[in-house]
Amino acid sequence: MLLQISEPGEGVVKEACKKRVVGIDLGTTNSLVAHVSDRAPRVLGDDPLVPSVVHYSDGKVLVGREAQARAITSPRDTIASVKRLIGRGLKDLEAIRAMLPYELEGDDRAVRLRITGDKPPVSPVEVSAEILRELRVRAEATLGGPIEGAVITVPAYFDDAQRQATRDAGRLAGLEVMRLLAEPTAAALAYGLDRGSKGTYAVFDLGGGTFDVSILKLVDGVFEVKATGGDSALGGDQSTHGDLARNLAEARRVKEALTDAPTATYVDGAVSRTVTREELRAW
Repeated sequence: MLLQISEPGEGVVKEACKKRVVGIDLGTTNSLVAHVSDRAPRVLGDDPLVPSVVHYSDGKVLVGREAQARAITSPRDTIASVKRLIGRGLKDLEAIRAMLPYELEGDDRAVRLRITGDKPPVSPVEVSAEILRELRVRAEATLGGPIEGAVITVPAYFDDAQRQATRDAGRLAGLEVMRLLAEPTAAALAYGLDRGSKGTYAVFDLGGGTFDVSILKLVDGVFEVKATGGDSALGGDQSTHGDLARNLAEARRVKEALTDAPTATYVDGAVSRTVTREELRAW
């Protein structure tokens, strides 16, 4: 079956086949790299998920789980969820700026993140490039040679500036970015083409930090993206933060109740537990 993908504002360009081409899911929370071999995709690496976290320390850059482990002790030097910032200016980030553990500088076109000590500020493009470089090194070690091209997924709602910044990060990481592919479209490729489907589909992608939807029309192996949309501030991270905030509020209520009463009941949905004043003192 001939596969073509027509995204808004893009023409179809046929590329010569290359042996070591990878697909990269550059996620807000986690990232991964995969390669198609014998018509089947394979995620590369013993630990497939690479947390999208970068830590800067004394001229050394850590990526993934090593960086994630330093987030609590060094929050100003550990950058997470940088995908929210890439290709955006200070004005674009007003809604989430107060939630960030690091300081931003820049203008309405681009931002940089200040880190502690004498280390210079870093841009979201540079941080994303570190994640992509880690994925490239992993892929080259597994495939036994230089990566010849990469397809990187991006949220459906990414504008031109965000898409260009993602391309820049890929080039900075030493990758030839063959194309950017909307994340819901990537999901539809795996789901629809495997079954030879035809018709119009709504594809939802609820990730760690973003929520996307695309309306796709599939006819004879050709995908046409009819419409895209999304929310850059809605995802699993927000659900986690909301749960934490609710739990902290309930814990505060119980603590205050134990000031006047010997026991109080902690309630979280269907879960409840009676806490005594002695237990609180022991904690």
